[in-house]
Amino acid sequence: MKCGRCSKPAVLHITELRQGAVQALHLCEGCAKDYLSHPQSSKSGDPSDSEHEADDAVLDELEQQVCPNCGIAFKEFRAQGRLGCPHDYVVFEDELLPLLENIHGETTHTGKIPKRSPQSSQVQFQLIKLRNELRMSVEEERYEDAARIRDSIRQLEVDQASTETSKSSSDSG
Repeated sequence: MKCGRCSKPAVLHITELRQGAVQALHLCEGCAKDYLSHPQSSKSGDPSDSEHEADDAVLDELEQQVCPNCGIAFKEFRAQGRLGCPHDYVVFEDELLPLLENIHGETTHTGKIPKRSPQSSQVQFQLIKLRNELRMSVEEERYEDAARIRDSIRQLEVDQASTETSKSSSDSG
């Protein structure tokens, strides 16, 4: 989980009762030290109270957001924990990315390779991944990275070709 004040990992989790409402604080080490060294800032009348009110207004606005494809509201997603259709990832992207990053630590799925898969399958997977990275590097005009990735692709292809020729020569002998 990330700190509620910055983007560092939270190490301190505080639950407070403010005006009868439960509020959870998740703080990194630096923000926790600041919070604990200024205990008066947690009392009412603090500027952070207006920040919470602004956050509540933004949250109310988000909860009214609805997917045009399936009709699920963001409020329904928050209550159920399930999206209605794949299009929801696009509609609620700004809200889902931080949530997914907090839960999984990443926002992209990289997948897994079966441990018992043949070496050629793993090499093919690496080649596909590298070609995608190469395409993205060229699109983003990161030509030094693209050249490095191109060289990696060539090396993998040479290694794969030499492995296949040594296999075929041992099979025929």
